[in-house]
Amino acid sequence: MDLRLAVYQLASDYALDAQQTRQLQEVAGFQREPARLAYWLPRGVAVLGAALLGMGLICWVAANWEELGRVGRFALLQGVFAAACVGAFAVPKARVPLLLLALLAIGGLFAYFGQTYQTGADPWQLFALWAVLALPLCLAARSDVLWTPWMLVLATAAALWMQAQARHSWRVESEDIGIFVSGWLVVLAGCAFVSPLLARWTGAGHWALRLGLVLATILITGTAVSALFGSQIASPYWAGLGLLAVASVLLARRQFFDVFGLSAVALGLNTLLVGGLTHVLFNGGGNGDGVGRLLMLGLFAAVLLALTVQGILWRSRKEAA
Repeated sequence: MDLRLAVYQLASDYALDAQQTRQLQEVAGFQREPARLAYWLPRGVAVLGAALLGMGLICWVAANWEELGRVGRFALLQGVFAAACVGAFAVPKARVPLLLLALLAIGGLFAYFGQTYQTGADPWQLFALWAVLALPLCLAARSDVLWTPWMLVLATAAALWMQAQARHSWRVESEDIGIFVSGWLVVLAGCAFVSPLLARWTGAGHWALRLGLVLATILITGTAVSALFGSQIASPYWAGLGLLAVASVLLARRQFFDVFGLSAVALGLNTLLVGGLTHVLFNGGGNGDGVGRLLMLGLFAAVLLALTVQGILWRSRKEAA
């Protein structure tokens, strides 16, 4: 129960007057400053300011496209990047927000470069280069403030690479299995890089790994489910199902356990299992009418979800114990 509601419930149950209720609220800590507010508030404001400044810089260059010359735009973007890097090492307390600004400036610089020179490079190449050049900044910051957007950039590069190599906008075919698995493994390798295994060197926390697992699950599940639209269950489906199963087993182990990541991967695994049964029932020549098949599918999905939730709760209680 929420602490404030519990206090009001106690005051009602014991018929406390106004003064007694205020004393109970003081004991509960309602009048005190939240714990570590003085530590987190300035840091949160600094990070938010750096993110807004970086995105505002990109929008400002776009809004003043005609007023600024080509040299002026490049000088502004490169100058902000250089100033942020120098400031990060000159003022250690501001290192994280300044390096976040530098990371965003890299993206703005590459976007402007691609728009100006029209090199013909695929978009995934710019995102991949962005991820590579931002890696030293993340290692220097040792904070999820940088590792989290870095993971987003890496996953975007992998997704764009898969789309460029497969050359199918809406189809997933078995002959492209190598392309899909390679893209999936790139994102999963990024998750392993920010996992607790390497946290001693990277300084990454939970949020970068959680975002990476969510993005990897979306990428794998989306591709594998799309493979079910073919006449037969294509190999990308089985590859995605196997990868998510292995990921769920690893995340259930003590050294990698994270209830958020495990829940995301389990949801993707459930989606693939239900999608596979749907394909078998409605495209595999199953017996029975449509209503019966839908009933069977709904029962299977409900039982599977219930078992998954119970399993995650059991693992969480075991870890807490």
